[in-house]
Amino acid sequence: MKLEDKVCLVTGAASGIGKAIAERYAAEGARVAIADLHGDSAQRAADAIRAAGGKAMAVAMDVTSEDQVNEGVARVVEAWNTVDVLVSNAGIQIVNPVESFSYADWKKMLAIHLDGAFLTSRAVLPHMYAQGSGSIVLMGSVHSKEASPLKSAYVTAKHGLLGLSRAIAKEGGKKGVRTNVICPGFVRTPLVDKQIPEQAKELNITEEDVVKRVMLGQTVDGEFTTVDDIAEVALFFASFPTNALTGQSLVASHGWFME
Repeated sequence: MKLEDKVCLVTGAASGIGKAIAERYAAEGARVAIADLHGDSAQRAADAIRAAGGKAMAVAMDVTSEDQVNEGVARVVEAWNTVDVLVSNAGIQIVNPVESFSYADWKKMLAIHLDGAFLTSRAVLPHMYAQGSGSIVLMGSVHSKEASPLKSAYVTAKHGLLGLSRAIAKEGGKKGVRTNVICPGFVRTPLVDKQIPEQAKELNITEEDVVKRVMLGQTVDGEFTTVDDIAEVALFFASFPTNALTGQSLVASHGWFME
């Protein structure tokens, strides 16, 4: 198994991409900490992994709270002695044109995506440094590379994750810690489903056109990326044996964005 007995902390893991990553890691022998804003949902996800024969625990965590992040990581370390892998996946989406994007929503978006990645990375790094190894995986987006209308805060935050990953890679390389960013295209999750009527209203088009033209129009096959696709990329980065790929990002978007 690729992650036998590795301790993996995944944020936003009670549903969607995070849940798929947690389940994939558990299937590869990892001990998985399901961190989520909704503690009850995190517990249900952890219970399901244990029922399937895996090892999991639940951690209630608001990734924008310094205290909750530090306390949550401390709980994982108390239970399992360390953190080998962090997947900073927690995120939301708010769509509006810049001129009507509220400052409160702007700050909320940056706090969850950027502050959350910073706080969780900072909390796990001392444990990774102490053991001389570790992998940090940040959940970016095609919007880490490309802009779209109505998503100024999201695009800004996702671009910022590339810089954070590269800075950690430079600092952590000699201490055995590598970092990477996964950049998914549109993945059919509740987060994306919520955007469909919102964008239809803002762009004055049908919901069908949002899917076909806005979300999938630039793909090579008109297909959504799946949570399982992203879980495989997350496993690849978490289990990669050397620093050869540290600081790098990988786009999984059915050809929507290529580099």
